[in-house]
Amino acid sequence: MSLIVLGTASHVGKSMTVAALCRALYRRGIPVAPFKSQNMSLNSYVTADGSEIGIAQAVQAFAAGVEPSADMNPILLKPKGDQTSQVVLLGRPYKDVQIRDYYAETDTLLSEALRAFERLQNRYAHIVVEGAGGAAEVNLYDRDIANIRLARHLRLPIILVADIERGGVFAQVYGTLALLPEDIRPLVAGVIVNKFRGDTGLFASGVTKLEDLTGVPVLGVVPYAEIPLPSEDSLSIADKGRRAANRSVRIAVVRLPRISNFTDFELLERHATVDYVPPGGSLAGYDCIILPGTKNTVADLEALQLAGTGEELRLARERGVPIVGICGGYQMLGRTIVDAGIESDIPGDYAGFGLLDVATAFTGYRKTTVQVRRRATGPGPILPGMGEVEGYEIHMGETEQGELPAAFSGDGAATPDGLVFGTYMHGLFQNPSAANALLAYLSERRGVPFEPVAASGGGALGAADAYDELARHFEAHVDMDAIMAWFMDATGRRAGA
Repeated sequence: MSLIVLGTASHVGKSMTVAALCRALYRRGIPVAPFKSQNMSLNSYVTADGSEIGIAQAVQAFAAGVEPSADMNPILLKPKGDQTSQVVLLGRPYKDVQIRDYYAETDTLLSEALRAFERLQNRYAHIVVEGAGGAAEVNLYDRDIANIRLARHLRLPIILVADIERGGVFAQVYGTLALLPEDIRPLVAGVIVNKFRGDTGLFASGVTKLEDLTGVPVLGVVPYAEIPLPSEDSLSIADKGRRAANRSVRIAVVRLPRISNFTDFELLERHATVDYVPPGGSLAGYDCIILPGTKNTVADLEALQLAGTGEELRLARERGVPIVGICGGYQMLGRTIVDAGIESDIPGDYAGFGLLDVATAFTGYRKTTVQVRRRATGPGPILPGMGEVEGYEIHMGETEQGELPAAFSGDGAATPDGLVFGTYMHGLFQNPSAANALLAYLSERRGVPFEPVAASGGGALGAADAYDELARHFEAHVDMDAIMAWFMDATGRRAGA
């Protein structure tokens, strides 16, 4: 048996609900896999075979105790700006399309998604499906391949997740159910009220009222919780400012207009104050500056140059502040970027920030997607302490290292003093050894105590105990007996057993 998790809106907690369900089933010995037909996110992950999928589906796969695969997220949309997105189909770049043209492809893409679902179901038997955005987008019903059209084909029980933190939970649930198509509404088997702050018992009358209004059982009221798992998409950046750590070491991550894979820094966020600084924002007073990945290096570079970030970086370099570039950020730190019309509409040479003597060229519509394990080989006070690290590459373009020493074996570049370095490796600072090497130096420079990151506190997608913590939190507040009934056959045995 399988089920679908839909939401009343974006960012209500669908992804974490799916991850929690996957872990809860895994802990009961039930084989399960996640599935999201279409995801839009710049936070992505590379599977063992080099396929690119949304990072949320990778998180859910690890929660389920299985290896991530392209079938778990057959369609990934990566916005590039100007109403254009790169379409990643079954883990590989398909084409760049404007949104109005994308809708002409939905029939074909839905067929691909359904075939991917069938392959997963044949392999794992039980699938937890995640929808996208809000389920009741009535103007999109004819092309909604992540919610309504998918549910119509699969005919599975639906759990509807609502976010009480944003207010109006009664309108969220009642309105969504009222607007669902008549053939989909009966499939909704339960509601989960998510992100409750305070004593959930105070909402007991609210549960009764919701059930009376809708005729749908409320399966649980789940309290808000901080569990260290990667963020799904850019909507999560707004949450970070509200929970920034009050710690002595301060790190600035430049918030690029098309920032990607900012999950790279979430382990650092738990041990330092990490601020996402917009273009033009002051970088004075920070102990370290990081230029993250981007979906469009040239466009974001021009935005930063126009905002004066280049001068901020030059002044920080003069102060001896470490500056790190990841992927597109690494490309920007170089002296030039040559684009043959791949990144921008106008081919040409674009001046980088010139802090690394490297040059990048975009000459074809080719993307590198690969998992990597490398040893830090660069000079200076930070890189030598990292040792062997693992991560993944997702990038277009090739960078000529020149005469500079490599930051890692076969990748990146560093200045002779090692205080400016770049790498194509996403996930670098999710390695505890890399986080410790950076934080130890920054703490020493600031003259504050340093408490090392525990070896079990990181990893590419978080330690296994984070998934168990998520499952325990979920199970404590949700009627798991009702949910498990959907995974049992008429004789009481596990479905598929």
